[in-house]
Amino acid sequence: MLRKIDTQLLQPGMFLQELCGTWIDHPFWRTSFKLKDAGEITKIINSGIKEALIDTDKGLDVEVATVDAPPPAQPQPPAAPQPAKAARPVYTPIEAEMERASSIVAESKKAVVSMFNEARMGKAIEADDVMPLVEDISSSVARNPGALISIARLKTADDYTYMHSVAVCGLMIALARQLNLDETQTREAGMAGLLHDVGKMAIPLEVLNKPGKLTDDEFTLVKGHPAAGHEMLVNGRGVGETALDVCLHHHEKIDGTGYPHKIAGDAISLFARMGAVCDIYDAVTSERPYKKGWDPAEAVHKMAIWSKGHFDERVFQAFVKSVGIYPVGSLVRLQSGRLGVVIEQSPASLLVPRVKVFFSVKSQIRLPPEVVDLARPTANDRIVAQEDPAKWGFADLNVLWGGNKAAT
Repeated sequence: MLRKIDTQLLQPGMFLQELCGTWIDHPFWRTSFKLKDAGEITKIINSGIKEALIDTDKGLDVEVATVDAPPPAQPQPPAAPQPAKAARPVYTPIEAEMERASSIVAESKKAVVSMFNEARMGKAIEADDVMPLVEDISSSVARNPGALISIARLKTADDYTYMHSVAVCGLMIALARQLNLDETQTREAGMAGLLHDVGKMAIPLEVLNKPGKLTDDEFTLVKGHPAAGHEMLVNGRGVGETALDVCLHHHEKIDGTGYPHKIAGDAISLFARMGAVCDIYDAVTSERPYKKGWDPAEAVHKMAIWSKGHFDERVFQAFVKSVGIYPVGSLVRLQSGRLGVVIEQSPASLLVPRVKVFFSVKSQIRLPPEVVDLARPTANDRIVAQEDPAKWGFADLNVLWGGNKAAT
């Protein structure tokens, strides 16, 4: 039986079904588990959460609960039909969403680290534990996709495996919405993105984090991660077919040259085709042990060249619409001779994002940062080229577009 009690009444041996607060508020990455010791209870109380649901069929009960679960509601006459609630949060400017997205990314990283480490030790993955992460990432992407997706792209070589999962989750959700998938399918896409690389936990760390080129044997080990991850998820609880499929097939290519099964064309599911695009985009734009990440606009340009063999054309085109031809964080040159960094996409066109200009190419001097909305007729400027950040050596691009919040 489920019972709602004050967290002060929690005892070791109770089965904690749910903490009555958002998953960001509490100190554990999962909510359903048996309390082992007083230290876990102290963490819950110190987090500020006042109430919890316990399952007395799976653990200890209390003699008297200060707050009991409400009794079942009595039957009532059918209510008049109400207008359907909006499925997605209201769009939020990127500046307003950045701090909230940063918190979600940071908490998601901690949760994925815990989940993947437990998977490495053989603990089964439970879909119910993962869904709160997917829901919060989905809400942030709905408010403004540029915020969370861009922050999640900023990762070190050491935390790549974990942050990559968070980033691909956000990218899959944004792409699903661009493809007009329904909310259930969108959540499934996000879940698949979060779990697609769990099989890397079967790879020895010295291979996974190797800074140099892999040997043939090491590369064979790495190529085994889709099958290893699929087996982990099959042995988990509540993981759906979409996540299983994307985990196993996100390295397949439209031309049949991918792995592990070399399937091609329509034999690859829509979700696996989505996973292939999102996985590669985040991989090539991220810092890795063996290479620097590409500028986001450069990545989109190069992926467009590869697209005929690698990707489904319709899915790739939708992906570009979801992140932009010049994604957030891209360094661009304007017709006016100024350099700027893209800070937000425009609903008007992929070619006219908001740009923070800060450097004069003609004078070779820094300018006071100024936000230019290229979609406005008064802007009287346009992007003429994507620029290579390495060529210019700017050390503060992430500060200029707001990505420095990811580290705070």
